[in-house]
Amino acid sequence: MHIVTTNSDIQDAMKQAALGAAELLRGLSNADRLLLMCQLSQGEANVAQLEEAVGIRQPTLSQQLGVLRRLKLVETRRTGKQIFYRIEDPRIFTLLNTLYDLYCPQKGVDHER
Repeated sequence: MHIVTTNSDIQDAMKQAALGAAELLRGLSNADRLLLMCQLSQGEANVAQLEEAVGIRQPTLSQQLGVLRRLKLVETRRTGKQIFYRIEDPRIFTLLNTLYDLYCPQKGVDHER
């Protein structure tokens, strides 16, 4: 059996991919959420560790982590009373690495163009 892919199928697939990418970018469009994701790209962390690492106070931190969870950008695991957050999707790591290379200060590299 031979399946023919039509332009409509390709357009539908592209539309679904665009919707997924837009949702991801929406999640990263807030500076606090982007900072949290950059920190989580270094490894799993709980709320106290994230608060100390990024300097975002607990109420704001919890709100932004909730957004990241709803958008399925982070996954969680519970150990006792603590909730640990992590990034699972390798595409998110690729995007964060690209953003880091483009925008984060590095010794001897000028990002102003």
